[in-house]
Amino acid sequence: MEDPASNGALMAGVEIVVVEGGSELEDFIDLPWRIYAEHPRWIPPLKKEVRRMLDPRRHPFWASAERRLFLARRGSRTVGRIAGIIDHRYNELHDEKMGIWGFFECTDDPVVAAALFAAVETWVRQKGMAFVRGPLNPSTNYEVGLLIEGFDYPPALMMTYNPPYYPKLVEACGFTKEKDLLAFLIDGDYRLPEWMDSLAERITRKKGVHIRGFRPKEQDAEFALVREIYNASWSGNWGFVPLSDDEMRDIQKSVMSFADPDLAFFIYYERDPAAVCVIFPDVNPLLKRLNGRIGLLGLLKIILYRREITGLRCLIFGIKDAYRQLGLPLLAVHHVVEVVRKKKKYRSLELGWTLEDNQAVNTLLEEAGARPYKKYRIFRKPL
Repeated sequence: MEDPASNGALMAGVEIVVVEGGSELEDFIDLPWRIYAEHPRWIPPLKKEVRRMLDPRRHPFWASAERRLFLARRGSRTVGRIAGIIDHRYNELHDEKMGIWGFFECTDDPVVAAALFAAVETWVRQKGMAFVRGPLNPSTNYEVGLLIEGFDYPPALMMTYNPPYYPKLVEACGFTKEKDLLAFLIDGDYRLPEWMDSLAERITRKKGVHIRGFRPKEQDAEFALVREIYNASWSGNWGFVPLSDDEMRDIQKSVMSFADPDLAFFIYYERDPAAVCVIFPDVNPLLKRLNGRIGLLGLLKIILYRREITGLRCLIFGIKDAYRQLGLPLLAVHHVVEVVRKKKKYRSLELGWTLEDNQAVNTLLEEAGARPYKKYRIFRKPL
């Protein structure tokens, strides 16, 4: 039988093509615009950012990872895509042999999906991997998970969206649930419950606990501190892989054009940085207007429609282990609510994702009045 990971392999009328670049890469990037033509809540990414993310010479993630991109075609028509990924840094850290699938898009065709997953499985098996996990695009530090609940809402910044038929395509290929991720929403004229507000005020008066805002004029040092706290606080979490210096610098370059410095802050205990919270304006309504490209018309759209950015997404929150008994999550929620209320222009805040079994955080968010409104799934399959 012909290797399904080889260029031009055929499976039940579906041709699997390994993407080498050129027009094949353009097909890989352009396919979602056809898949989501009838899904108005999808948010188109900027094509230049997708191209950069996939480029091993330009994006720092690939310094310790490798990937192979596949297209599925029926005749001359591209009907699916997928990436096989091996994150060597993750595997070394966790002593695992994990292959990854990500960047999956597909027509509602089980044969096409089966051919794409077979190609990834063959490739990662040849690389010595023992199981496949996904979707990770390309790791838990970026976009992850398949949406399984909450299709009536558009995705927030750096969150995934997919047609409702995707989960059954994945399950038909032998993948089963490994972990669910939750997203919570706070919207409307929101206020903390009185008892929680009072408790947060008491925490602010604790000796040694204080909040320090982000310093835009020292952004290199500030982002380095974000990375240090994030890596330390998330190191014991499922699926974690640390952000490298270069990855954090890349994120810094990408976000500073739209970040709101008032929405990022550190919590200190005496002189020690104990926690970090980073919230970004949800620029997805603007990305919807841009439809994949900026250009001159896009610059005009940015000026005209910037006011449509009325939502926020909490992108990073972490507390170092030594400070987890100080009530800092409650202090952070209280601070965020106060800042957002003063800003007035923001009307919603997405909190997440969180792991489904992180009971402490999930219970706190619900008690604070946030409602779980989306669920994402990570799948796994042994090889």
